[in-house]
Amino acid sequence: MMAARNGRNRLITLAILLSFCFCAYTLLRIRPEPPLSQPETTGRDPIPEPLPTADSKPARIPNAMPGWEDAPVLTGGPVPKDAPGTAEHPIAYLIRDAESEIKETTSRQSMTLEDAVKEYRRRYQMPPPPHFDSWFHFAKVNRVKLVDEFDTIHDLMTPFWGLKPKTIRARVKEALGFDNGLIGIAIRNHEITRVQGGDEWQQEATKSMMAKFIKFLPDMDLAFNMHDEPRVVLSHEDLANLRRKAKEENIPAAFAVASPTNDFTKKHPDLNDGRSFEETTLTRFNTYSHQPIWSDSRVSCPPDTPARNPEEEERTDDRSKYGMSELGFVYNTTALSDICLTPSLSSTFGFFDGPNTYKVVHDLFPIFSQSKISSYNDLIYPSPWYWSDKVPFDQAKDIEWEKKQNQLYWRGSTTGGYSRNGRWRRQHRQRLIKNMNAPDQAMIMVNNGTEGKPEWHASEAPRGDYRDLVDVHFSHVGQCDPGDCEAQIAFFKVAEHEEQQDAWNYKYLLDMDGNAFSGRFYAFLRSRSLVFKHAVFREWHTEWLKPWAHYVPLSIQGDDWLETVRFFDDEANAAETKRIAEASRAWAEKTVRPVDMEAWFFRLLLEYARVIDDNRETIGYDIESGDKSMPEDWELSIRA
Repeated sequence: MMAARNGRNRLITLAILLSFCFCAYTLLRIRPEPPLSQPETTGRDPIPEPLPTADSKPARIPNAMPGWEDAPVLTGGPVPKDAPGTAEHPIAYLIRDAESEIKETTSRQSMTLEDAVKEYRRRYQMPPPPHFDSWFHFAKVNRVKLVDEFDTIHDLMTPFWGLKPKTIRARVKEALGFDNGLIGIAIRNHEITRVQGGDEWQQEATKSMMAKFIKFLPDMDLAFNMHDEPRVVLSHEDLANLRRKAKEENIPAAFAVASPTNDFTKKHPDLNDGRSFEETTLTRFNTYSHQPIWSDSRVSCPPDTPARNPEEEERTDDRSKYGMSELGFVYNTTALSDICLTPSLSSTFGFFDGPNTYKVVHDLFPIFSQSKISSYNDLIYPSPWYWSDKVPFDQAKDIEWEKKQNQLYWRGSTTGGYSRNGRWRRQHRQRLIKNMNAPDQAMIMVNNGTEGKPEWHASEAPRGDYRDLVDVHFSHVGQCDPGDCEAQIAFFKVAEHEEQQDAWNYKYLLDMDGNAFSGRFYAFLRSRSLVFKHAVFREWHTEWLKPWAHYVPLSIQGDDWLETVRFFDDEANAAETKRIAEASRAWAEKTVRPVDMEAWFFRLLLEYARVIDDNRETIGYDIESGDKSMPEDWELSIRA
């Protein structure tokens, strides 16, 4: 009996031991899932790219060359509109139209404060914000070129007019009370009393951008996005309701006040002393980086737009809103960057397939971001990256136009999204680099007529015939799981590291979105080269930089890419190409200076300060009541 019991005990012990060994073996074999949240790397591409450290190991290159499979191309949607005619190249028409428009815009800018107030009231059906006279003086003293072109700010601010001021302030307090990836700045008595979160360079640059005009700002807390990606997206229904309430009720109420007060409310009872931000235990921001977020991004699109079609196989791009001719040259960059019109972005643009960082809220929070996607409601402001000259341009290292190489040049990294399970094939940078270097057929425009009577039409040609026009390559692979990094190294011809000044050796420079805006745009504009831009993210300068006059826009689909470069490099257009490059450089020196960014930021913060003021319907600037200020003991007026 004892022997039998001992035998059973030994069998039980053996079974337990085998079970333990099996579990341990299984655990050792399972490859850990990469974390969903990794340290953010900037999507901006200052040249030079970071070099590997001395002890870093190169990624292993797979034996088999990875393949490429494009996302299915849906047909049947509205095609690009026809060019005005075939007697000239479509790009020639676009250049002439753009230059005429910027000339007309520049000529009609307000010369006096009275003119500026009148134009503001005409455009926005409300008085300008308090201290508009001080802003106008700042703009004029600093020779700001376009003192009337601020429709972007009005559009950004309109939904907030649909919320109560105290609701907006409460949401800032809520956002800054939790670890939401924000930089908090508290302003009290015209001084910055607290800065919290983010990198030191961004903190210092943002503070410095306000230094010249902070004396005109009231007490308030501000929340700045420390990540590249935008943070705020609402449902179409909520956004429409907010805009309706703003346009039909609250803005008309402000417009009805004949003699507004040129001052802000001195103190709001819900603001603390500005020495700290009160902690909260809950957050409405959701975090899911590295995951597809197209469904989130399209929720604010109107129901009748292509992006909201419930049938995925029927979501065709509406290229008629922004493309011209068979090749789809861009005639409207606002429509081009409107994701509601181009659902193919869901499988061709890295942000939508797997952003590197994604912390989003679906209620209207006032978050200041450096760029955004069209469907998001972040408050965009001039980037501290630009203002602090993170990608400097040294004119002494640039060379004369005639000495530059006749090529489109780009070096950068595989930012734009995080790649897992082969998703790099669905990202915009990889797609452009692959297509521009592909051994396939490309579309070009050819003159089938004569020199005296041209007839321009699209035609196929071997892309290899124009290989010498393109020098675009990755110089760094990152933001990917190990297997995806290895696959990209094997697929692409990864170039050697190059210095920033190497870009100035080329006539044509490509600027391309990464995780957000690229960050090299202004340095490129200030050079003697011509800038080509492939972008969906929107920035503050939309109204101040005119496509085809100041830079060359490239479409999302890519039918126009090679032909656009070929057109500008054509010997027949050589003088025109150089002239546009010179005009672009001269314009950039007048419109994207640090002081221009300060003027735009000044105007934005005045508008924001008004919309969060409990007396926003009775404050503002008017010539007749410009000396009317808010008394220190002002009691907040509460409407029934």
